[in-house]
Amino acid sequence: MDIRFLGLDSPLLHALHDTLDSDGAPTRTYVLDAKATAATPADVKEYPNSYVFVVDMPGLKPGDIKVEVEEDNVLLISGERKREEEREGAKYVRMERRMGKLMRKFALPENANTDKITAVCQDGVLTVTVEKVPPPEPKKPKTIEVKVA
Repeated sequence: MDIRFLGLDSPLLHALHDTLDSDGAPTRTYVLDAKATAATPADVKEYPNSYVFVVDMPGLKPGDIKVEVEEDNVLLISGERKREEEREGAKYVRMERRMGKLMRKFALPENANTDKITAVCQDGVLTVTVEKVPPPEPKKPKTIEVKVA
């Protein structure tokens, strides 16, 4: 896409600017967020009355996890797993467990009720439930009384 034709206030231009540095390369924040997103597994289920997001957040306490709604329809789940403080005399022989930021973003459908969201974390698994807006009642036929002229 040629950005010369985008207006100065274009949301796409601002989003593109936020992801590139002055050399046109991806910013450090963008790269870290992309890695965090790729490394955070999640399942999404749809039920008749809700959407359920199940996200692995190993090693995080509920207070370390943020669940937010951005731009009215983007569910953002994030947290950060920090390295344990090293004790004197101890050193890592092998380090395989992932440290750093965990993050997932989901675009919510139009029928998601962003005012009715619950989040529960148990054993390193976060379950976020987003209720659906109930469908509108079907319109009942209107009966018109016929008068005698």
